[in-house]
This record gives sequence, structure tokens and C-alpha cells, in this order.
Amino acid sequence: MASDIDDKLHTKVFPLADVRSCLLAELTLLAEAEAQVRGLELPKAPPALLKMAVPLDSLSVVDVLCAVEPVIGFELKDSLVRTGGYASIEAAMDHLLPRLEAVWTKKHGAKS
Repeated sequence: MASDIDDKLHTKVFPLADVRSCLLAELTLLAEAEAQVRGLELPKAPPALLKMAVPLDSLSVVDVLCAVEPVIGFELKDSLVRTGGYASIEAAMDHLLPRLEAVWTKKHGAKS
């Protein structure tokens, strides 16, 4: 019984807040760069920024995964990113967060 308690105490938990924060920061930088290239003015309010249609190409989003790797603790596969990219920061977050958690869970055998 004591070993069951020890196992539970040592079970790693997916670092959702840290992953979300890192992913959001990196995707926001990407969206800002893309908006500048396209001559788009981004809204200042975070909810509007998340939903604004700013194309995020898949190759750039793969680069974003590199920034998330230190938080996750292992190398991430490019295939996590949707081919063709995303239409907004929110779309990228909604697609990537569950996939990141799934690969983390598979690697660590734990769930948040």
C-alpha cells in the first residue's frame, strides 16, 4: 500500500499552464510578424487577438514547437502541426494543446 502512495506522489503531471503560456507567447510573436508582413493591424485585447484571422503557416508553427520542447522535456515531432497551418492563434492552440498533452501522457504514462 505504501508503494501505491509513493507511485502517486511521483507521478508527473502534464505542465498545462507552462505549455499553454509558452505556446501562446510564441504563437503571438508569430502572428505579430505575419501581420506586419501582411500590413494587418492586430487588436490589443487578448480575446480579439486570439480569434483574429492571421494565417500561421505550418513550417513557422513547427518552429514554435522548438520553443515548447524545453517545457515538455523532449523533442516534438513536426507531425503534431496541421498541414497547411492555422487561421488564427486560437485555432493553433485548440489543435496543438490536446496533441501536446497526448504525446506527453504517452511518454510519461500520466494524465493531468
